[in-house]
Amino acid sequence: MGRMYLEGIHTPEDLRALPASAMSALCEEIRSAIIASSAAVGGHVGPNLGIVELTVALHRVFRSPVDKLVFDVSHQTYAHKMLTGRAQAFLDPSRYGEVSGFTSPAESEHDLFAMGHTSTSISLACGLAKARDLRSEHHDVVAVIGDGSLSGGLAFEGLDNAAELGGGLIIVVNDNEWSIAEDHGGIYQGLAHLRETRGTARDNLFRAMGLEYRYLEEGNDEAACEAALESLRGSERPVVLHVHTRKGLGFAPALADEESWHHVGPFDPVTGEKRHPSAHDQHGGIVATPPETYADITGSFLLDRMRRDRSLVAISSATPYMMGFTPDRRAAAGSQFVDVGIAEEHAATFATGLAQAGATPVWGVYGTFLQRTYDQLWHDVCLNAAPVVILVFGSSVYGTTDATHLGFYDIAMLGDMPGLAYLAPTCREEYLSMLEWALDGRRGPVAIRVPGKAVVSRPRVQLCANGYDNAPFEMVREGDEMAILALGATLPLGCCVSDALADRGVGARVVNPRRATCLDKDAIRDAARGARLVMTLEDGVLEGGFGEHVARILGDSDAHVRCYGLPHGFPDRYVPEELLKSCGMTEAQIVADALSDLGHE
Repeated sequence: MGRMYLEGIHTPEDLRALPASAMSALCEEIRSAIIASSAAVGGHVGPNLGIVELTVALHRVFRSPVDKLVFDVSHQTYAHKMLTGRAQAFLDPSRYGEVSGFTSPAESEHDLFAMGHTSTSISLACGLAKARDLRSEHHDVVAVIGDGSLSGGLAFEGLDNAAELGGGLIIVVNDNEWSIAEDHGGIYQGLAHLRETRGTARDNLFRAMGLEYRYLEEGNDEAACEAALESLRGSERPVVLHVHTRKGLGFAPALADEESWHHVGPFDPVTGEKRHPSAHDQHGGIVATPPETYADITGSFLLDRMRRDRSLVAISSATPYMMGFTPDRRAAAGSQFVDVGIAEEHAATFATGLAQAGATPVWGVYGTFLQRTYDQLWHDVCLNAAPVVILVFGSSVYGTTDATHLGFYDIAMLGDMPGLAYLAPTCREEYLSMLEWALDGRRGPVAIRVPGKAVVSRPRVQLCANGYDNAPFEMVREGDEMAILALGATLPLGCCVSDALADRGVGARVVNPRRATCLDKDAIRDAARGARLVMTLEDGVLEGGFGEHVARILGDSDAHVRCYGLPHGFPDRYVPEELLKSCGMTEAQIVADALSDLGHE
């Protein structure tokens, strides 16, 4: 077999040196590399397969890094990375995972920003273009936006500003007809009409906003993409190129199920059968049924409750699977399920309107995306004491490990929200009890930190029959010498530490605080009463977190307080166990600290 074209591409100049006749074979090589590497380590399969030809054309036409390419979200940049010197990270199995799944300036001069949240590319491109013009330079700036990102409010703000800028700004709308799940919102009805009319529809959002507009139906034809982009180089006015592509193109399973193949874990590259770690399969082989998840628990619970309560509305901001709303459950829920698209700010304020009108809104959101809606939580939800229920997923050291998607800043953030109760269940039973309580009353905003690892069952957990407004702490282990306040998913670690200390003759009580914010000062003091040492454990960032609130409350007590949590910063593609060890959050480290603090040999 001859040498691959891809193996000879180390810079975009190498790509531009190839003949046009090589492009079809090159695109197939890129697709094969995406499938093989993603099958081994997981990744964003559908978005990357759909943008191969467009990416090749972008690098054939524009001269990166002099011309500036900004990929929105950047979860569709595998081909871009292969064409800018990083192909071996997708071709050599020993190097799979060597590069980030998102753009990273630390990797390449062709990656302008570290980015992983949506709808930012147009605003970034506007800034690049303005700075260029101030320096009287002449190069093109290209923003590539797709996968539902136009529903984000920041994208509208960027489009609005773009119309007032000069030339050399090109906005490529990569329209694959999908967000993460299906698209939602009027803008996507407009895009569909533009597709149907091959760009000739009179109703055209982009032209209405003062932008030039071009349409390309053959978005998976490299030559057609190249010709369209070439015609826009050095444009005198900001212009939108609307390109129609196919998400998942080149891999039959991804084409047949665009939603579940947006991002996947490891899979069989031939059959597409997905690999699920299981208690019965410690080696990561293919199993027929994945273990129970909090997503399934949530979707099943809410759907059952909807049948009895027409006021209940489940809200997703483009990640319905995260809260267990599969296509079947969405269909069964009907109008009681609303996907607002990638628009977390709208989701929070929309939920406030629902609550004020007597409905019972439940918004499921990843912790990393909850960060996008700080003001709406503060000003709309909390200022109005709106009875909104927010389910926060993925906020854990075991959540997404990319620096772009860290979710464990949630406790520190929500601790700033006046009147918002943030509950931290330790297990399946406690989670469902808290969720039912939150839905049963109109007591103001309640958020629940859905545990971030495997589902834990505690059949004998002490549930609060009278609710969680002023719920007493749960005493899980007795002990007189010290107290361990183990929040949420850290409870098993706290119990292991207590047991190990008992073997050394140290009595360490273990307390389940139940709440991450709005702490009851008297309950904290009672939990620490008589203890010489108080330890707090949390699966969240230490600065501004649960432990620091506890330390402040106990500042005038005789107890020494030691807090354990995650580091303040941007760890990238970390190994959870290694990060925990670096924070001193292993059983052995905590036991050693306790013995030292208590003066035991």
